[in-house]
Amino acid sequence: MKKKQLTAIALSTAMFTSAIAMAPGVTNAKTTYKIVNGKLVDVKTKKVVKGYKTYNGKLYKDGKLFKGIYKNTYYNKGKKASYWYNDVYYHQGKPYTGYSGQQKLRFKDGLPLTGEYNKILFEDGKRFNGWKDSKYYLKGHLANGNVTINGKTYKFKDGVKQDFSLTIMHTNDTHAHLDSVAKRVTAINEIRKDNPSNVLLDAGDVFSGTLYFNEFKGQADLEFMNMMGYDAATFGNHEFDLGSSAEGHQALVDFIKDANFPFVSANVDFSKDDKFKGLFSDLVSSNPEKGQIYTGIIKEVDGQKVGIFGLTTAETKDISSPGSIEFNNYIAEAQKAVKAFKGQNVDKIIALTHIGYDDSPVYDNDQILAKTVKGIDVIVGGHTHTKLDQVVTVDTDNDNNEKAPTVIVQTGQYGENLGNLSVTFDKKGEVTASEQHLVNVAEKAENPAAAEKLKQYKDRIAEISNEETGVVAEEELTNPRASATSTESVRANETALGDYITDGMLAKAKTLNNKVVLALQNGGGIRSSINAGPITVGEVIAVLPFGNTLATVDISGADLRAALEHGVKDSPKESGGFLHIAGGKYTFDSSKPVGSRIVSFQIKQGDDYVDVKDDQTYTIATNAFTAKGGDGFATFEKAYADGRVQDLGLSDWENFEEQLKSLKTVNNKTEGRIIDVAK
Repeated sequence: MKKKQLTAIALSTAMFTSAIAMAPGVTNAKTTYKIVNGKLVDVKTKKVVKGYKTYNGKLYKDGKLFKGIYKNTYYNKGKKASYWYNDVYYHQGKPYTGYSGQQKLRFKDGLPLTGEYNKILFEDGKRFNGWKDSKYYLKGHLANGNVTINGKTYKFKDGVKQDFSLTIMHTNDTHAHLDSVAKRVTAINEIRKDNPSNVLLDAGDVFSGTLYFNEFKGQADLEFMNMMGYDAATFGNHEFDLGSSAEGHQALVDFIKDANFPFVSANVDFSKDDKFKGLFSDLVSSNPEKGQIYTGIIKEVDGQKVGIFGLTTAETKDISSPGSIEFNNYIAEAQKAVKAFKGQNVDKIIALTHIGYDDSPVYDNDQILAKTVKGIDVIVGGHTHTKLDQVVTVDTDNDNNEKAPTVIVQTGQYGENLGNLSVTFDKKGEVTASEQHLVNVAEKAENPAAAEKLKQYKDRIAEISNEETGVVAEEELTNPRASATSTESVRANETALGDYITDGMLAKAKTLNNKVVLALQNGGGIRSSINAGPITVGEVIAVLPFGNTLATVDISGADLRAALEHGVKDSPKESGGFLHIAGGKYTFDSSKPVGSRIVSFQIKQGDDYVDVKDDQTYTIATNAFTAKGGDGFATFEKAYADGRVQDLGLSDWENFEEQLKSLKTVNNKTEGRIIDVAK
């Protein structure tokens, strides 16, 4: 609809005089005319208005019921409509653009054109726009241009709906799975076309997981994120995986600098790592720059301010390699961020988190965040790879008292789904309605431009992936995860892959240090299966994608036993710290109390197994991540702090490949190295 520039039209004391222009001589039956002996008489001239008569309170002309006003009642084609005096204005028997409890109204040609009122504007009988500060609206929209009234000039912008609806597209834990990214581009473009009031967010863990990351260190992912037009992203724990490499966090720094969008991170302290100087700010910015890190940002969408801040799990220090980067308390930092937004009159607040939907409360999770921190409207989450088909609404606090609702969403993993959250806010900024739809990206067509961009990366990955190692898998080497139908998991049970990996660790470590007697590998670091048939380099790297190096640790038998206890603390449930073993074996009872589950623990001496002695020192091999205390291994962390860890600098996947090559053929059988007697 073309908007008209407004003019200040004087309003007479008879509010409806200018409103009714439908019949000559009948301008307002209440104030100008009265009925005398069944005839319509002009009060001022005392003349009868010809052609008009009343019958049973209804006004007629030429024998037909007239479409007009009489006794504050509006008629349309002989049918009585609704009262409109003082409350609602009607056009042709229907609420047109009404003003509840009008103060001043300006009309043109019998239709409400503009108005001045401090509450609500309606269109077609429905609440449409917010109305305050004497702003003028044209059929539900703020007008264009300037209007001067009583010596005061008003400037106008396009109006916005009072009940503001926002579409939040979101991804999490994509882990460099780019083969479907051209389809994700299509899905995003389709949603944007139908929902112009939108934002696109990523909740972290873009890094690590496939050859795309091993080869391009996040730059391939970033090219597509820039193309898709992400509005903001936060950091996952895997963004810090390369911290212990020779280059440190340079790949992450390059990822940030080259981004066409800002990053949000309220609880991560980058100040002690010089590589991040000039990249981060503790501010909530209303004018964020691309390639910078902020506590939070304020984004204007359709005239409304939306606050977005980020959180990363404190578990990162245990499960990744952040180095000197520190992680502050997520609750305290979230409260500070919300307060900062409120201070800038922002009442629609999104927490973009990588703390997990239902992760360990010892660290952090979204449900605790929603119950504890007031003022968060939406939590767009990641980390636990949780597929939430519908929103989870938290509307009670920790004391079970009612609170304003907080909705939580998460898409699953690997870019398989694009989150499409529709959320409606009322005038107070509180969520009144929400609906989540997970778009199955695989069902979309590829965006041609994105597919063309991807080809250059795929060609290089294909070259690497297709190089055969010379080893043949007689059957699939599985990498199971727990499900509704099975408890078997690489994070809870012995697997053939775990055996082969630790065998390779032990063999390589012994060539450098003949005192090494044992090797351990965390189950959370084993990421993919291997298909039956010739094994390729790509498959090997996909199993161990994090670029870890081999390390040795000098440790007491008692501390080793404590490490095994830590590894089975969550059994029979999954734990990334579950330890696979070579050079030894252990038995545990998952039904026993945590800390008292290890039944037996032995190392191999020649052809025999002997019990590990608590007071004896052993040299073992593991990956550098575990050796430094990753996954919460306190005994290893202490050994590292004491200088009892040596990083040998040898790539884990290359050690694994070397072990496979020494065998020529492999199968999926296990050897009984780890047994849970409770099963």
